[in-house]
Amino acid sequence: PMLRSLVGSEMCIRDSFNCFLSFIFVSCDPGMEKPSKADGYLADAAAVQRGRSIFAGTCAAYCHKLTPGAGDALYLFDCEWKHGGRDKEIFNTISNGVPNTRMIAFGTNFPEGEEDLWKLIAFLKSNRAECS
Repeated sequence: PMLRSLVGSEMCIRDSFNCFLSFIFVSCDPGMEKPSKADGYLADAAAVQRGRSIFAGTCAAYCHKLTPGAGDALYLFDCEWKHGGRDKEIFNTISNGVPNTRMIAFGTNFPEGEEDLWKLIAFLKSNRAECS
């Protein structure tokens, strides 16, 4: 019984250590993006609709389009994101603009500030083409 208890403890320690290592490697994967505020808004139809309204009134009204086609601004619903497609990169591009392009810095100058910016990003994500 004592030997069985020691073997069981050793297995428990080994399994715990392996679980801990898995957690560390998964958590440290640079390819894994932590959920953003935009992810929280994806399940909220009203928030995504607000993001669409902001896009239509601000972005699509002057530069970007809701459908692919000819234009001088990037189409934002495909898999190719010239300035980074992760949520924080999109946030930074909208907030800070892109030097030497027509993409101006909006900061968080939306009616609901930063929250509207995350809703805009949620709208973009909800309509992004599936990437292979």
